Amino acid sequence: MSMISRRNLLLGAAAVGAAEQLVHPRGRARAEPAAGTRAVRVSGLPGDGVRLRWLEGGAPGQLAAGCTWGVPWPEGAVPADQAFALRTATGQQVPLQTWATAYWPDGSLKWTAHALGADVPPAEQYVLAAGTSVAPATAVTVEDRRNEVEVSTGVIRCVIAKKGDHLVRALVRGDREIARNGRLVCLRQGKSGDDEGGSVKSERFTGRVEKVTVEQSGPVRAVVKVEGGHRHGGRSWLPFTVRLYFYAGSDGVRAVHSFVYDGDAEKDFIRGLGIRFEVPMRDEPHNRHVRFAGPDDGVLSEAVRGITGLRRDPGAEVRRAQVAGRATPPTATWDPRVGSRLHLVPAFGDYSLRQLSADGFQIRKRTKAGHGWIPVDSAGRAGGLGYVGGPSGGFAFGMRDFWQLHPTQLDVRGAAGEVAEVTVWLWSPEAQPMDLRFYHDGMGQDTHPEQLEGLEITYEDYEPGFGTPYGIARTTELLFWALDATPAAARVAELAAAVRTPPLVVASPAHLHAAGVFGDWSPVDRSTPAKARIEDRLDFLFDHHRGQVEQRSWYGFWDYGDVMHSYDPDRHVWRYDVGGYAWANSELSPDLWLWYHYLRTGKAEAFRFAEAMTRHTGEVDVYHLGRWQDLGTRHGVQHWADSAKQLRISTAGYRRFHYFLTADERTGDLMRDLVDSDRTFLVLDPLRKIRTGPYEPDPHALSVSTGTDWSGLALAWLTEWERGGDPIAREKLFNGMRTIAAMPNGFAQGSGLYDLDTGEFAPARPAVGVGSLGAVFGLVEVCSELIDLTGDEAFTKAWLQYCRLYNGTAAEQQAETGQAWGSLNLRQAHSRLTAYAAAKLDDPALAARAWREFDTGHAGYPATREFTSVRVQGPNVLRPVDEAAFVSTNASSQYGLAAIQCLALVGDHLPA
Repeated sequence: MSMISRRNLLLGAAAVGAAEQLVHPRGRARAEPAAGTRAVRVSGLPGDGVRLRWLEGGAPGQLAAGCTWGVPWPEGAVPADQAFALRTATGQQVPLQTWATAYWPDGSLKWTAHALGADVPPAEQYVLAAGTSVAPATAVTVEDRRNEVEVSTGVIRCVIAKKGDHLVRALVRGDREIARNGRLVCLRQGKSGDDEGGSVKSERFTGRVEKVTVEQSGPVRAVVKVEGGHRHGGRSWLPFTVRLYFYAGSDGVRAVHSFVYDGDAEKDFIRGLGIRFEVPMRDEPHNRHVRFAGPDDGVLSEAVRGITGLRRDPGAEVRRAQVAGRATPPTATWDPRVGSRLHLVPAFGDYSLRQLSADGFQIRKRTKAGHGWIPVDSAGRAGGLGYVGGPSGGFAFGMRDFWQLHPTQLDVRGAAGEVAEVTVWLWSPEAQPMDLRFYHDGMGQDTHPEQLEGLEITYEDYEPGFGTPYGIARTTELLFWALDATPAAARVAELAAAVRTPPLVVASPAHLHAAGVFGDWSPVDRSTPAKARIEDRLDFLFDHHRGQVEQRSWYGFWDYGDVMHSYDPDRHVWRYDVGGYAWANSELSPDLWLWYHYLRTGKAEAFRFAEAMTRHTGEVDVYHLGRWQDLGTRHGVQHWADSAKQLRISTAGYRRFHYFLTADERTGDLMRDLVDSDRTFLVLDPLRKIRTGPYEPDPHALSVSTGTDWSGLALAWLTEWERGGDPIAREKLFNGMRTIAAMPNGFAQGSGLYDLDTGEFAPARPAVGVGSLGAVFGLVEVCSELIDLTGDEAFTKAWLQYCRLYNGTAAEQQAETGQAWGSLNLRQAHSRLTAYAAAKLDDPALAARAWREFDTGHAGYPATREFTSVRVQGPNVLRPVDEAAFVSTNASSQYGLAAIQCLALVGDHLPA
């Protein structure tokens, strides 16, 4: 079978399996338990249930568009066909929709996803327990017709076209059409705006719907997936996926918009990218209102035709009504000097809020096209929400991370006419066109030796043609509401809060830990001074990086969510312009560090930081189309610039946390895409620049490392297996485990000849090929989980050997593998491997060695390091910053992971 047809087969099977699981709780696509797996008795869900809370604490206002979250369960505790019920802490039953997202090898539930709608006021706490859920007052229903899909929440109806230029044909509340003809828009420009000479005329592309899939159909939550591309004339580009989410009792629609850049960076400049709706205007111009959310709870309230501040006063009640957004009294009751002259008061039909940087937005308005703009107001960071409508109904629209993902814009056009036009611009047409060209000319690095010389000085792995953005992607979250009237200021602020920070239900760190998910970690423990010191350091490193995002303004459409790699204390800046020292691109797994920090602490700020990084690294740092599809790009000045395209960046291990905690379908897609990522070894040889002998890719003898390569493959297969998907993934996972263990030196072999069809490594002669990066991109985590899941003795033995010997003596390495492993780096990072061996072998001497290795701080932070920052200000910096010159992201990530896993594994052996 060809690789292309195999990929199509996998995608088709996955889609069928997912659809079956939505209908049947057990899901016929679920993989069978592994041979030799420990038998675990299914005991059922405890009657007292699991307590849940809101991530940010307290209770949000009325849920703007429902909520979906995930909960894990211990192995064997909950049968696959378990029904769930949700109640508040005071006992009120809450309508709930439940589905499985992962299974343990014995068939019991590992992760479940749950959704609640907007028909019940949120409570501060909930209890999830075994039982039958109550039905929503009005269930979400889906009618899947030949040419369209219609979804009803009980409050609104949404008609989604299956083909054509309109994504949403109509959004209706009661008998009133609130919005219609929702469509994706793109402006393409043939050259950059800062290039001199020539035409800069834009072409207008419209999103063409090609495929619509109903993924869930209620009763609390419905999901419709829309796919297509942007078309103009005979060209279609920028393939998109938009998922529309509907919840029982809600008047809102959540949209998750993803697109892939498939243009030529030298001549395809995106001038604007957005989503547009038409909004019928039924009320008189003086009863038409425009709202924009500002910083915090601030709201700009305007009327299309204002009647305040005039030379003549229409009356206090009239003015109060217009300002509040209510219908004004009949004009016959006004002061006639105003009512008779309304036609002489300008009607401002066009409004625009543009956020071109993270630190400033501007609002302008004009009467209509062809006339000048009038400045309205400006401030720092907009709330990302707008509204247009009147007392008879209106349309609210919002974009999450609005200022963080600048340049963005919210537009209202034609509000003085019969139909207004609303556009949420993901890329503002008033900014410079999106320029994705490579940032230098190559500087003569045309051969591999020259490129290796460049690596020696700037740490940039350059190669002509490799610094392409073709195939990178971006996902944006949007919210839309069909409202029955102009909302009060408090309601606007409430909607804006839902846009900025969508409410999320979470389980406690104690429950997450007790469920036994995500390997070796433990909740925060300050029970001894030594443990408290490490916890303080972990908090410092997290707080410092979070603070640097703000102080260094690590924001922007393609940048938000990432952090920098290393610091330059001479210039008092991170090395943003120095080769491989710039954007981190998951180097040494900051994604894992941040997610484990959340699991341990339960802090909202940790979750949001990790969530933003997952959205970025899974989209921008990975290729989703083209030659390098499924590969990620090593760290660099631009996220796509480096020529090292590797699985260690695209690994599903960085996405699993977000998927299982939120049940986000887009994140699930990204992981499923990686199931057959091993085919990339036919396309690109990771060792091409340093390989000394000839090498022709052979599907049955591919050169694949047992470290960064296999860990990326194994995490994709493990995730697919536990999600109940492709059985070939399970087969390859187990074949890889078996044949790595069968190698003379196991993981210390470093690499082997890999069979693409079976996932097996060929028998090999004894060899040692240990590198310092092999275990720090998810190998530690996946091996721990696999050993717990399978109990495979041979694989366990091979992994424990690697764990014992990496920081062992040369004599120990020589005795077991026939060769000393040389001078290895990142010894602090590998102290967690020593700790793992100590815990598994119950060896106090290894435990003590692990803490010595950790405290020594080789390639990390030694115990003697004082974890502090200083305030730098004055002529040497552009603006005051908090500087910890010793901090680098890769050292922080590996210190954090080492500390977390050593505490979990050998915390009782921590010296006082």
